[in-house]
Order: sequence, then structure tokens, then C-alpha cells
Amino acid sequence: MPGDGPLLARGVCRLLRDLGYGTLTEFSLKTRRRADAIGVSSTGQIVIVETKTSETDYKTDGKWHEYRDFCDAFYFAVPREFPRALIPEDCGLMVADAHGAAVLREAPMHLLHASRRKALLLRFAVAASMRLQRLVDPEI
Repeated sequence: MPGDGPLLARGVCRLLRDLGYGTLTEFSLKTRRRADAIGVSSTGQIVIVETKTSETDYKTDGKWHEYRDFCDAFYFAVPREFPRALIPEDCGLMVADAHGAAVLREAPMHLLHASRRKALLLRFAVAASMRLQRLVDPEI
């Protein structure tokens, strides 16, 4: 279901949190593309997860290739009934729902350049701080 993307992202973030990552959803990259979920580990490793709710959702979205330049590991997260053979072998694969996720295939690691990592970590920190501030002070 197309409206299930945010629920899949929530399940993905729960898994990433359990693995020690800080997470954000709908994270804007420098290219103005928005990653469905992004995680940053205590060592600075960056993971991006793109949620796909259906075969049509996957086939009509070609922008996911651009996310690879902004992470060390790239995953797709799909619902249990998704035709998993569609997902390229060189991408990680998770199955997810609103309550959690499980890694079915680890993503290959493609280490970011240090300058891009620094820029992403700063962007992540500012975005997280701004979201937290809006929660405690909704008048801003």
C-alpha cells in the first residue's frame, strides 16, 4: 500500500536503533532528495534505507541510485509480501512493517570520502536538533 511507507520507515528505525544507530526519517540530502530513513552509528557509519511498498512503487522510482553517494551502506526495506527478486543483489534488503524490521541481505559497504561524511554528519546533527527543538518549543 502506498501510504505504508512511513510505517515501514518506523519499523526500519526501530531496527537501526536496536543496532546502535541514531535515526531520522525523510532526511533531506544536499541534492534535495529525501531519504526515507537514515542511520548514523557511534563510529560515524551512515546507512540509508529506501522503503518500497509495492512492485509499482519500486518500478516507478529511479532516484534511489542517487542515495548511494551519501551512505556507506544502502538498503531497501519492503513489506513481507513484496517480490524480493526485484531488488538488485548489490543492495541490502530488509523486510519491515510498522513494528520492526529484519535484515535479509547485508548491504555491501562503500565507504564515503571523509569530507562528504563530515558534511552529512553535520547535516544530520542540525536536522535532529531542529526536530527536537520543534517538539519542545512548537512556537518556533
